[in-house]
Amino acid sequence: MWDDAFPSFLIGLREGLEAGLIVSILVATLVRSDQKARLPQVWTGVAAAVALALSFGSVLTFTAAKLSGSTQEAFGGTLSLIAVGFVTAMVFWMRKSARNLSSEIREKVTAALAMGAGTLVLTSFLAVGREGLETSLFLWSTIQTAQESTGPLAGAAVGLLLATGLCWALYRRVLKINLTKFFTWTGAVLIVIAAGVLSYGLRDLQESGVLPGGTSYAFDLSKHLDASSWYATLVQGVFNLTVTMTVLQVLAYVAYLAIVMTLFVQGVRATAEPKPAEPKAAEPEPAAGPVTGQTPAAAAEEAPARTGRPRWLLPAALVAVPAVVAGAVIAVSGGKPADSATVAVSEEDCGKGFTTPQPGQQVFQMHNTGTKTSEVYLVDPANGAVYGEIEGLAPGTTRALTATIGSGDYAWRCVPTGGQAVTSAAVHVTGGSDVKAVVPVSEDDLAGPLTQYKAYVTKGLATLLTQTQQLQSDIHAGNLDAARADWLTAHTQYASLGAAYGTFADFDKKIDGRPDGLADKAQDKDFSGFLRLEYGLWHNQGAADLTPLVDQLVTDVDGLGKAFPTQDFDPTDLPLRTHEILENALQFELTGDTDQGSGTSLATAQANVAGTQELLTVLQPLLQSRAPEQLAKVNAGMIRINGLLTAAHRPDGSWTPVEQLDSTARRQLNGAAGQLLEDLANVPTLLEIRKAA
Repeated sequence: MWDDAFPSFLIGLREGLEAGLIVSILVATLVRSDQKARLPQVWTGVAAAVALALSFGSVLTFTAAKLSGSTQEAFGGTLSLIAVGFVTAMVFWMRKSARNLSSEIREKVTAALAMGAGTLVLTSFLAVGREGLETSLFLWSTIQTAQESTGPLAGAAVGLLLATGLCWALYRRVLKINLTKFFTWTGAVLIVIAAGVLSYGLRDLQESGVLPGGTSYAFDLSKHLDASSWYATLVQGVFNLTVTMTVLQVLAYVAYLAIVMTLFVQGVRATAEPKPAEPKAAEPEPAAGPVTGQTPAAAAEEAPARTGRPRWLLPAALVAVPAVVAGAVIAVSGGKPADSATVAVSEEDCGKGFTTPQPGQQVFQMHNTGTKTSEVYLVDPANGAVYGEIEGLAPGTTRALTATIGSGDYAWRCVPTGGQAVTSAAVHVTGGSDVKAVVPVSEDDLAGPLTQYKAYVTKGLATLLTQTQQLQSDIHAGNLDAARADWLTAHTQYASLGAAYGTFADFDKKIDGRPDGLADKAQDKDFSGFLRLEYGLWHNQGAADLTPLVDQLVTDVDGLGKAFPTQDFDPTDLPLRTHEILENALQFELTGDTDQGSGTSLATAQANVAGTQELLTVLQPLLQSRAPEQLAKVNAGMIRINGLLTAAHRPDGSWTPVEQLDSTARRQLNGAAGQLLEDLANVPTLLEIRKAA
């Protein structure tokens, strides 16, 4: 964990110090100008900038979580490259600006004071917001690289706290720091770290298929080095250098370091070189304020000592020294530890090198000795239950698989792409504790539930057509009171089929699309379906206006009913939909976002719960045999949220609008939905289709 903390610590310290210096200069300028009453304007801008940075990080996290595996890699790789660009620009900007930062900020504050409160708020917002966005992006990229958040977040927090303390000390004049040197040295280290982020980002793009060369390796040291050892983990956490790297990764790493570090060092020297001799004048004092830089005299003193040093020396040292240190550590440690066994993966050698392991957590180095990309699973040979797995192991490469070993039988199952699955000889382990494994699910296991669910949806669509035709008759007859009641019946029927949204294709937008993004919102000509009718029925539009809308709705529902039996339905969608239906309900229905005037969002949410319950019913046999405790928690959560929704159904048949719920009821409902979503999130993992089955 802590090996992943250093890059985030450094970015937190450096960006925090930049932002903190700017704020302290703003505050100092106002205080010295007898403008203390305007300090809240500065803090308003700072708070807005912090909120923007946090929101940006949340958007990145939420967006990535919604993408498929390969798209996540492409998304993460692209943002890693953007982060490298931001960090590189930031390093060069601060190297150039540190000396004059105080005077520049004071000039902006003076201009803002003359223009009003809004300008001062904007000045502080823009000054701090850039550092906040850079920090969020770089921290997000670091978390993706580390594949865990604790270390990077802890490192960033420590860095920001230290930066806050330093800025306070500088402001109170109890500490002096040569900021020019500070930003120079931290800039050099950040360039090395950014080179690793660049390399990692390119690897993500290769694995997603965006860039070629994913199997063209510059080196593979996995046979000689333990990827899970402390020294390999440390180097990977800090520098993003791994035991196996592609040609593109290595070329990009070396080229970035050579070019960017050389330019950086040249820039530092250009800044430090003294100007041609001029008539001697009084030496200017450093600018007053919390920022202290290197004085011209100090720069001149250091310049002669630097003139004889080759320009390539520092970049070469930053590349060579870590390699020499790593080699020395490897030599002293003896390479790979004995308890990290190498196990062969191929159709011919599956499990070769596997001996009876000791109980407890074990690390196995899985080496693909075949010619095909392979998946490999550590399984219980009796029932195929999976204790650990690696997907997409390329030929000639090695990756570590960590698994907890308990009492029982263990074997390896190798599944090469386009080949036959092979299971190694089993070994029996005694003396360990009971370890739970995930019994794999095959497409055949999901075939029955899929058939049942498609029958449920087909029947539901037939009912929906009858209900929308009744709604059509009401509107044609001008009986809008009956139309409002029949609208709710038909709409909740459609909502109860929510698990099939993924296969409704374009029909869903026509039948139940929202006006979000439309130019004229609810009045837009492209807004149609149930929600458009809801708007008209509850906003006093007449039968003549609603007739073409309901006619189109009946046509679309009829078209969906005819198209659905011929549409493909991926079996893996079944487990996913158990979570996604209620996720949409929480996002749109429980917030009232979709309400167009009827106040029946909670009725729609209850229909979503009914659809989820139907899906859980067909999946229950698979869940009961794999995770009975989890299924019991989910069922209890379903009962709880359904009871809370039923309480919003009034005796007269109407529903309490979301915005009219009292704070306690709304908090309970959101809490129940959130907890249920958390419990349902495990269902796709439990019912993931694995080739080991």
